[in-house]
Amino acid sequence: MSFLTIGHRGVMGVEPENTLSSFLHAQHAGMDVIELDLHLSKDGALVVMHDADVDRTTDGHGPISAMSLAELRTLDAGNGERVPLFEEVIDAVTAPIQAEIKDVAVARALAEVLHRRDLVERVEVLSFHDEALTQVSALVPGVRTALVAEFYGPEVVDRAVAAGASALVLDLQRLTLETVRRAHAQKLRVVGWVVNTPEELRLAHALELDGVTTDFPEIRRTGRFMA
Repeated sequence: MSFLTIGHRGVMGVEPENTLSSFLHAQHAGMDVIELDLHLSKDGALVVMHDADVDRTTDGHGPISAMSLAELRTLDAGNGERVPLFEEVIDAVTAPIQAEIKDVAVARALAEVLHRRDLVERVEVLSFHDEALTQVSALVPGVRTALVAEFYGPEVVDRAVAAGASALVLDLQRLTLETVRRAHAQKLRVVGWVVNTPEELRLAHALELDGVTTDFPEIRRTGRFMA
């Protein structure tokens, strides 16, 4: 498999994160995959936002789970962008998607969309939580999943295998060649995050990674020269 360059929340280094403008920019820049984050609104809508509350990325305040979709739609998510629904992103771009889920409730809602829209081949499900990956795999047989981790050691490989994941998405700053090779021996792909500089990209290649998650589309062009 070729080295993948994954757009982090679209291309959040140049566009408001997790917005349609960010995802469209990522696709136009040729990113191989687009990563996004999912939460449930108070009325069960599958919305795209990283944090559990809206304070950091919008002009609103409070938890997503306490707001209806209609209330979320009134918020400015940056440059006049609105908080998008997951299915709006699916319709707006054609690129493969990495969808990160925060809890089991989101897994159930996402599973329904994956079945209804026949998205099993296009969407890979990510989570920091092993049980969320196990749940979505039970709900959607054949779905690809990846375990995300920031604080970890070589045992993260065993966790991924136990959860039935096919990939690891790991903080680049803690990665070692030992962990990568151990993962590869278990047939797991390894992606490093977040890679935003040529120096970090060189490290990613030295670590024999299968891809990187980046905030900037320029990393894709730089990566092609380094591959």
